[in-house]
Amino acid sequence: MTARRDRLGLAALGLAALALLLDALGEPGFRVVGAAPGWGLPIALVGGLGAWLGWRGLRAFRDIVVLLGGVALAASCAWVAVHGGAAGGGFWAFVLAIWALAWRAIDALAGQRSLDRNRQRAIDLLVPAAFGLWLVFLWEVLVTGFAVPQVLLPPPSAIAERLLGSLPVLWADFRQTFLKAVLAGYALGCGAGFLVAVLVDRVPFLQRGLLPLGNFASALPIVGVAPIMVMWLGFDWPSKAAVAVIMTFFPMLTNTVAGLGAAQRIDLELLQSYGAGYWQTLVKLRLPAALPFIFNALKINSTLALIGAIVAEFFGTPTVGMGFRISTEVGRMSLDMVWAEIVVAALAGSAFFGIIALAEKSFTFWHPSYRRRA
Repeated sequence: MTARRDRLGLAALGLAALALLLDALGEPGFRVVGAAPGWGLPIALVGGLGAWLGWRGLRAFRDIVVLLGGVALAASCAWVAVHGGAAGGGFWAFVLAIWALAWRAIDALAGQRSLDRNRQRAIDLLVPAAFGLWLVFLWEVLVTGFAVPQVLLPPPSAIAERLLGSLPVLWADFRQTFLKAVLAGYALGCGAGFLVAVLVDRVPFLQRGLLPLGNFASALPIVGVAPIMVMWLGFDWPSKAAVAVIMTFFPMLTNTVAGLGAAQRIDLELLQSYGAGYWQTLVKLRLPAALPFIFNALKINSTLALIGAIVAEFFGTPTVGMGFRISTEVGRMSLDMVWAEIVVAALAGSAFFGIIALAEKSFTFWHPSYRRRA
């Protein structure tokens, strides 16, 4: 398998040679600041890496680091070239060669295992980071190389420039949507779902009455509920928080009810033999057993609340907010600002999800999914 994968290095060498041939036939030049004009330096780099990989393979972690460094340098050369107008056949052959080497490097990095916990954690973080940066590079190269109009899809460089130039506006939108509507709706929806789940567990006949109603409420379309909430609660953030409550209530309810029923029967009978009542059994056994289910709902709701609040802002809001900014900038054909808002929302949602995942790991370290092999 390793030998088969390392053939990607030889493929990169062949593509680099093809790029050199096309360049010799008159393809656009390749210039790097401080280097001689032409394709020589970057193609020699890719070809050398391909030959080395095909001959030696990736035998150690340092080999992967060297390969990643070479891929990063070659990708930066391609980035400079595509912005200088080099997008002919030789350029795309060069990009394919970099792609082959990047694939092999990330694949080898993902297969690394270390007994050192800190080193393994660094590897686990580096794999998605390298893959994400590679996708950004491909996005930039493809959009710029094929001259895609920015009104359809702006390159990441334009989005980053707009994001850095609009930080006060983006912060005001983030504060209005996330810090007010999302957090308030998330807390109320999850809290209400948890309390109702305990009530349903305590009074069993409510499972036949409340659960179908909760299922009905979760199926309500946001585009239908949001205008009603705006009419009832006004244009400010409480109406968006209400939509987030509706979206987060049912996942918490169903997951908590399922979790409360996950305790082992033998454990329940043991506590009952000790004379434990309902609340003692709930606190000491059933709630701890339900924690994985509860955290599962919390993680799901972290994204549902954000989506609900942003969509609700499309139907009426003060002149601030992520949803308001997205809808108005789309009307103005300012797609770079729309993507900047999307980046902020994605980062906020990912950070929120990550915080909950860290809390889950702290509270449910005993769960089999977190047990490490010795």
